[in-house]
Amino acid sequence: MSLLTAKPIAFILTADRTKAKPFYAGALGLPILSEDDFAVTFDLGDGATIRLTDLPGHTGASHTVLGWGVADIRTAAAELKAKGVTFRVYEGFGQDADAIWSPPGGGAQVAWFTDPDGNVLSLTQFA
Repeated sequence: MSLLTAKPIAFILTADRTKAKPFYAGALGLPILSEDDFAVTFDLGDGATIRLTDLPGHTGASHTVLGWGVADIRTAAAELKAKGVTFRVYEGFGQDADAIWSPPGGGAQVAWFTDPDGNVLSLTQFA
């Protein structure tokens, strides 16, 4: 078996599924595949999934737990903002007015946002 042919599953923790589930399904537009007493599974496309798993007391991950590569970061960010998603601005990063970071030398543009638990998610447009 090769992991190159396996379908990725991202595990993201939540302290409050009643807040997190509508964020992933509504704001992010991810279809729900299944739900049980411990988690809800969302479709990421191409066989990849997110398993949003209950963990009482979880306070969110301060690092990026999942990101999406997008063709047009400004359009993708504007669509999410229209659905109520707030993008993070990190002190010293020099992000632009849309909270998009362009690293010195180029190569990619990144915008970060959080889910209701504070888990960091991102959009990336590669050059």
